[in-house]
Amino acid sequence: MTKSNVMEVPPKGGFTFDLCRRNTMLQQQGAKLPKFRKTGTTIVGLIFKDGVILGADTRATEGEIVCDKNCEKIHYLAPNISCCGAGTAADTENVTDMVSSQLVLHRYATGRESRVVTALTMLKSHLFRYQGQVSAALVLGGVDVTGPHLHAVYPHGSTDTLPFATMGSGSLAAMSVFESRYKENLTKEEGMEIVSAAICAGIFNDLGSGSNVDLCIITKEGKEYLRNYQQPNPRSYSRSKGYDFKIGHTAVLSTKITQLRQHVQVLEGDAMEEE
Repeated sequence: MTKSNVMEVPPKGGFTFDLCRRNTMLQQQGAKLPKFRKTGTTIVGLIFKDGVILGADTRATEGEIVCDKNCEKIHYLAPNISCCGAGTAADTENVTDMVSSQLVLHRYATGRESRVVTALTMLKSHLFRYQGQVSAALVLGGVDVTGPHLHAVYPHGSTDTLPFATMGSGSLAAMSVFESRYKENLTKEEGMEIVSAAICAGIFNDLGSGSNVDLCIITKEGKEYLRNYQQPNPRSYSRSKGYDFKIGHTAVLSTKITQLRQHVQVLEGDAMEEE
């Protein structure tokens, strides 16, 4: 076979580093590369004897500002599947809404219950297509004909299949609770207690997580969504009554009063008086 008849085959492999070289060249030329925005969230999930339990905190942050104290981070995907979202709120909402609509059409076409692996494939394919530009880190859980399933989906499209999973800025604190207390064949009550403790660990040890604990229990019988299941940080005062605190709670270290003299100039004709 001559050289002209040889077909050029693209190199094998799923990764290319062309953009890395391009970014290095742009940086050397003085271009400022965008920085990743740190987001705050604690989301968890575990498999218990009869199904899956998902949990999330309710604090939404914009940089260093708490913009919502009671947001919802557990998203509906199907009657037997739910998903916790961390990262950029708009991305998690958009991705989960898109997959949820696709699962509805799939159920209409097949007349069957949605499979968790179907939702997993849709999510990771979409995220891998955008190579991490869609900032959505997800904990996917559900129960179908093959039993309970729990998956962690990362923003670049990689996935984990585990008996328990944590994601978000408070994930390390939550993971410490799972590592020390998780066991196989947990009851529903034991699973709810461990998930609540894991979310509370994230709330108390991560500034990006806070407020309340939301739970979602999925079994063969159905789905139970417990909004504000636990409120570990109750407000000790009411806005309607003002922000008045008792005298003596804040120490006054020093007091300094400076008198100001006011000079008034009155102009009358050619005469000027100063008081």
